[in-house]
Amino acid sequence: MSRLIMIIVIIALVYLLLKSYRNQPPKQDDTRATQDMVSCAHCGVHLPKNESLLVDGKYYCCAAHSRNQAEK
Repeated sequence: MSRLIMIIVIIALVYLLLKSYRNQPPKQDDTRATQDMVSCAHCGVHLPKNESLLVDGKYYCCAAHSRNQAEK
């Protein structure tokens, strides 16, 4: 009889632990930093500011586009 009570108590504890684990809200990753976005002065594509090329105060997505604008 004591074994049966012990098994019931263990099952109840496992059930309560699983239930409390499932009710926890998911953790949000707040470590992501936002980045400023700019658009290419030649083609208009949007890209992060740190990945763009700054030439004469304008942002470009690649060196070819910055050369094309410089030639005009």
